[in-house]
Amino acid sequence: MAHYETERKFLVIGDFKSQSYDATRIQQGYICSTNGRTVRVRIRDNKGYLTIKGPSGLAGLTRYEYDMEIPLEDAYDLMRICEPGIIDKTRFLVKSPDGKHTWEIDEFYGDNEGLILAEIELAYEEEPFQKPDFIGREVTGDRRFYNSHMRTNPYKIWKEEILAAK
Repeated sequence: MAHYETERKFLVIGDFKSQSYDATRIQQGYICSTNGRTVRVRIRDNKGYLTIKGPSGLAGLTRYEYDMEIPLEDAYDLMRICEPGIIDKTRFLVKSPDGKHTWEIDEFYGDNEGLILAEIELAYEEEPFQKPDFIGREVTGDRRFYNSHMRTNPYKIWKEEILAAK
């Protein structure tokens, strides 16, 4: 079903794994990624997904998203026609301190090794939420942290700049 997603993204600065209640391995590729519009293929554990995303609003918080499960075999076939650069990560789930939200924490591998990002999906842009202790600087709207960007401009290229800004 089509909908808009509103999410905020943060760097992770501390231990989160001890608070995680679930973890899944994700590999994803992009059939198309131009002008903020993406068509993504994802293999998450033993399931396949196809996602279409529109460009973000001015603040980078809200964007159109259409997501559907597809047969795993189809996902493997589609990965073969993706643009160069595959994102490989493990996603951990952690409940917010008040239990009202779920944080998705992505630990990246390959050329994005060392980067750990946390995302929280909100019902609306101004919705209040609680941050766990491991949440660092907000990077919402910073295109360097978009997965579609990191496949061609990986973290290893610009990580010193980020580390210096912490």
